[in-house]
Amino acid sequence: MENQEIKRNPEFLEYVYKLNEGREVKEALHLGLQTIDAIDVAQLNRIGLKTYEEGKWTVHRILQHLIDWERIWCFRAVIFARGEGTIPEAHDQEIMGQNSNADELSIEHLVAELRIVRQSTILMFESFNKSILETSCRFFEYEMPLHAIGLTIAAHQIHHFNVIKERYLPLDE
Repeated sequence: MENQEIKRNPEFLEYVYKLNEGREVKEALHLGLQTIDAIDVAQLNRIGLKTYEEGKWTVHRILQHLIDWERIWCFRAVIFARGEGTIPEAHDQEIMGQNSNADELSIEHLVAELRIVRQSTILMFESFNKSILETSCRFFEYEMPLHAIGLTIAAHQIHHFNVIKERYLPLDE
């Protein structure tokens, strides 16, 4: 990592900020919880394990992916918030998706788990004071303030819920 150039405010953060429409982290996370609460479980059950294209994840796997990655980002946030010093490693979403048993779980279970994970995330970010939220987080080749991790969690949900809306909900027609 010493020879690698650190990218402050990496490009993906522009997408994160755009999806969050200028919201502060706590507001963005609460809005995400409201969106989780508004999920039409019956509609997702009707879609079942269908995908819009061969080789794409089911809605079940997308929800599990959101759960897993929110937990990973929260781990990263707490490591930085507490000044522990460990640099979190990268994780392979494809390997994690292949090894999940999400398609065996009910939509009800996955939505309930996602909701509980988000509630925990909200409480964690609400416990961070201004100084902690402004902590500089350096990992991989990136550097960003800790509050951007919370915005990344919110944006990740927005992104995947948009994919579900645009590509999966039409499968219910």
